[in-house]
Amino acid sequence: MTDGHAPGAPGGPGNAHRALRDLVMAATVRIHRAGSGYALDEPGTFLGSGFFLAPNWVLTCAHVARSGEGGEVTVVYETGPGRGTSAVAGEVAAALPEHAERPVRGTWPAPDLALVRLREPVDHDCAYVTERPAAYYEEAVVLYSGWSVVGGELRRLSGTCKVQGTLGGWSDDEQIRLGGDVLPPGVSGGPVVDLARGEVVGVLKSQADRGLGGTCTGVEQLRSLPVPADEVLAEHDDVYQAVFHAHDRYHRDRQRHPDTARSTWADVQNELGARPGRALSPEERTQLLGRLADLPPPVSTRSLLGLLESLLGGRAPIPHPAPRGWRDALGALYESSRQDGALELVLDYAMRAMSAERPFVTPGTQAAERALWEWVRQIAEGRPGPAYRRRLSQQWIERLQVPRRDPSPADARAARAAAHAADRAPRMFVLLELEQLGWEPGRCDWHVSVGHPTGEVARLRDGERAPLEDLPGVLAQPLAEAFRQCDEPGRPADLQVALPHLLLGLDVDAWELGPDEPPLGAHRPVVVRCADREQLPDGDALFAVDGKEFAPDDEQDEREARWRWIHAYGARAEVLDCEDGLRVPVPPGEWLRGLPHRTIPVLCRYGDHRFEGDPGALVRIVHGGYGVALWRRWRGQPDAVCGEFHRRAGDTVAGAGSADRLPELVHALRAGLRAGKPETFWADGIALFYDDPRRPLPGTGDLLEAP
Repeated sequence: MTDGHAPGAPGGPGNAHRALRDLVMAATVRIHRAGSGYALDEPGTFLGSGFFLAPNWVLTCAHVARSGEGGEVTVVYETGPGRGTSAVAGEVAAALPEHAERPVRGTWPAPDLALVRLREPVDHDCAYVTERPAAYYEEAVVLYSGWSVVGGELRRLSGTCKVQGTLGGWSDDEQIRLGGDVLPPGVSGGPVVDLARGEVVGVLKSQADRGLGGTCTGVEQLRSLPVPADEVLAEHDDVYQAVFHAHDRYHRDRQRHPDTARSTWADVQNELGARPGRALSPEERTQLLGRLADLPPPVSTRSLLGLLESLLGGRAPIPHPAPRGWRDALGALYESSRQDGALELVLDYAMRAMSAERPFVTPGTQAAERALWEWVRQIAEGRPGPAYRRRLSQQWIERLQVPRRDPSPADARAARAAAHAADRAPRMFVLLELEQLGWEPGRCDWHVSVGHPTGEVARLRDGERAPLEDLPGVLAQPLAEAFRQCDEPGRPADLQVALPHLLLGLDVDAWELGPDEPPLGAHRPVVVRCADREQLPDGDALFAVDGKEFAPDDEQDEREARWRWIHAYGARAEVLDCEDGLRVPVPPGEWLRGLPHRTIPVLCRYGDHRFEGDPGALVRIVHGGYGVALWRRWRGQPDAVCGEFHRRAGDTVAGAGSADRLPELVHALRAGLRAGKPETFWADGIALFYDDPRRPLPGTGDLLEAP
């Protein structure tokens, strides 16, 4: 489906089209009834097809998703060639039309679209979806992908169709008519791809009653999803914005990833000769959309239309459905721009988006604005002309000088800190200590204690030589008793887990103490501490920073200074082991000591072994004088996209206001993961190191008086 802006691959199908087909099929999924168990290869549980639109979101037909019971389905997908299939539970989060019921004759009213939200995070590929508004597609050739029952077995298939026109028009029931190939049962919900541009433009809806072909729905119909009635205070409050911001950030981060041999959608689009809006390369468009998606969404459709009108004047036709997000308005610019002014129009649009009114801000909003400006400045270099570049620079300077009407991230942090101040009084806590046996590294001695607000600790139970894998069952009763002594109504006590450095990655927060119990970390704050700080490798070594040597006593002073700063003035996250998806070694202790006191180290690739072992990375952080650190237990493929973890971890740390809120914030993320909330999926496997230097563990020294 093309409008003449992209000539397609010369010479017909070739390497680019084969690569595009691989990308499409990698994102295509099949949908089964919920609770299918081991019957996922049985045609009787199969409902239809779909595709990953964004991380943990599937787009399909409403008649496919609604065929499940109670809006629950099972999504079956492949993580890569030869890796086999995996299954994950999903639920229908939105459907169009909202309240349709299957008519007697088996048809479903247009637009017949549904968004399925996965109930747990998984690693998968996502399709690239067009940002253009609907148009008449002439006789374009499109690629489709899906699943069907062939010879009694479920088989993946793809093919091509020719666009033959539309059905309906100028309303939400418009469909695109396809012909030229048989669309077998089961492919409904699969993606329809513009072969010239290399982007998904529609969703297969129906097959023809007789003969070849059928119909598909344009993906732009998702813009007609209901606008939230309540005030939007976060990105996930609006499903449409949450899905497409995640989509655009995913493709931006995938394009940046240096540790993969696979082609990206932008790579293939470039081979096809696509030129988005006659102004940008596919890579430039991917980066622009990713940066726009780092901003808060537009405050309303009306505001977007006003922005378009200010740029286009009387040449601004209103697309139908009207734009909802930054990407939609950018697509509308493509249709209205002239050849000679297309690039300037896109850059002007980016500058307007940077300064637009927002429904909310996040701790990362200012950094997102600067990143977008850097993109504008780089693209403008040497292309539109010196006078235009000067005008852009002047706009940026004016943007810096004009105070925002919306609250700054600093204001928001201060308000949260003030609201939290009354609840900072020390409370009862439970302490679990594990001692690894040198002669039996697979076994531990353990101690369960009750901690008092004064810091005094009373031993409750002890045990010896417990196998690591048996610890949840062995400790279930002692921990339950300790929790009973410390919990208050509606306020479960914190669990502090003191671990030897070789076990700091132990997933105590994932332990389930009973068959009907939630994981510990989803029910209460769970933090880890280092139980053998005095025995760490190289623990007696001197560290030098700018020629100054630090001995162990200095390390204690450094820990206390850092601890005081991040609790009094707030903190900033610093990812230490990952650069754009590539694992890098954690810097040495002397380098870590040189970071500002507001720094909280973050490890993205804990468990993705490329360099040193994970315990070595944590030892460096402990030696660097840090009492607070975040990491996640890596569960993805080596080339998995991780930009969302970097972004969200930074916002969580910066937005906390004071580091003493982090145990509760991490607990809330774990509870959200347990509840299947996609906005928390970035935190899958998250762990919090929270080791107060003013309250030593039993046996490590006298109780220190807090300042």
